[in-house]
Amino acid sequence: MKKLSHINEENKPQMVDVSKKDESSRVACAQTVVVFPEALSARFKDGDIKTKKGPVFSTAIIAGVMAAKRTHDLIPFCHPIGLNDCKININLDKNGNAVIDCTCKVIHRTGVEMEALMGASVAALTIYDMVKAISPEIEIKSTKLISKSGGKENFNVKKKN
Repeated sequence: MKKLSHINEENKPQMVDVSKKDESSRVACAQTVVVFPEALSARFKDGDIKTKKGPVFSTAIIAGVMAAKRTHDLIPFCHPIGLNDCKININLDKNGNAVIDCTCKVIHRTGVEMEALMGASVAALTIYDMVKAISPEIEIKSTKLISKSGGKENFNVKKKN
């Protein structure tokens, strides 16, 4: 059984010391799915949903990138890192749901999984906030790590057939 890295020998919480790790290129991709009722997916036009608050997906992308850059301010033991890149893509799937993909890149001693998860999550929350007046039946369905590379272990979600 693996030891939890954020717990010390006295069973107290701690930040992981990454000072002895080598810097390497690290990439993580996370995904969040927002389930829209039909009334909302029908409003999707020209790559976005327009509301009185502004373009929903464009605003969500900006919020997601801002959140990824500030992950260490919200998650107690995340290291502050200067992201080299953060890209968020939002597309509708065949069911009319918003699929948010957030990919973060850094050259550092620690990974960017939490930043990618934060970016995708806050983009989803921003979408919810901007369209809840149209329909409160929105559901933020799943947030998950899709892949990560760099560091000790690489990870890729197995695709279901």
